[in-house]
Amino acid sequence: MSFFSLHWFTTFYQFTFAPFQEFAFMRRALIGILALALSSAPLGVLLTLRRMSLFGDALSHAVLPGVAVGFMLFGLSLPALSIGGFLAGVIVVAIAALISRHTDLKEDASLASIYLIALALGVMLISVNGSKLDLLHILFGNVLGVDREGLFLVAGVTTVSLVVGALMYRGLVLESFDASFLAACGVKGARGALFQQLFLMLVVLNLVASFQTLGTLMAVGLMMLPAVSARLWHDTLPAQLLNSALQAAVAGYIGLLLSYYTSTPSGPTIIVCAGGLYLISLLIAPRGWLVKIWKRPHRLA
Repeated sequence: MSFFSLHWFTTFYQFTFAPFQEFAFMRRALIGILALALSSAPLGVLLTLRRMSLFGDALSHAVLPGVAVGFMLFGLSLPALSIGGFLAGVIVVAIAALISRHTDLKEDASLASIYLIALALGVMLISVNGSKLDLLHILFGNVLGVDREGLFLVAGVTTVSLVVGALMYRGLVLESFDASFLAACGVKGARGALFQQLFLMLVVLNLVASFQTLGTLMAVGLMMLPAVSARLWHDTLPAQLLNSALQAAVAGYIGLLLSYYTSTPSGPTIIVCAGGLYLISLLIAPRGWLVKIWKRPHRLA
């Protein structure tokens, strides 16, 4: 190997791998982001199939009151914040479903109303009982501050999501594409609703795990941006699921490196990287802008 090749290889290694080898907090952050990429992004693909792309965004804000109550009672305790956030998410979904069932409001309208109230209530509770720094930590997260407990939580949620998703894959996909066809196959009533409830529970669990690293405002970014980008690349669902997880992992890796070298907040930097991959997909993906222009028939003079 020549001197220049060796120098190039050393420089490349120092830039891309050395921070993770040198610092434990960078390794923990990378493991946490990769675990979230495996579970959150594929769930985002199923959300887009159900035309519920904004549901995850609303739900990520809706967990804030539960997080605030957990913070008031136990401080920055990971189990208390997670349990509080999970319970708040479940309660908001149940109230929104109850309102849409007994009034003329559609589910998206009732959910929008409830999550806005929940978000405002959560910010008020944290502002009154904590400092400005606590509020920023909960809203925007701190992926570089993920500790051993946080890693266990993320790994546990990812494992549960993958196992449940694999065992109920057929039912979840059928229910996402066409719930009436699933009922025609003999799965209706409480059994049919079970797939939807399990799916919503998985979404809440992943958002609760994500807010520890990306905050309640950024948690949905790693779920939806790679999922929407993946739809521009592939027609088949398995390919979209794999592509979304890969894009989320790449965005997490590049985002951590950029955050390390530029001293920018890690969570927003990761989401900006996911946004960059989304813009690239908009341009060059098979269903993107440039390909459609290239295939557009030319008018004859």
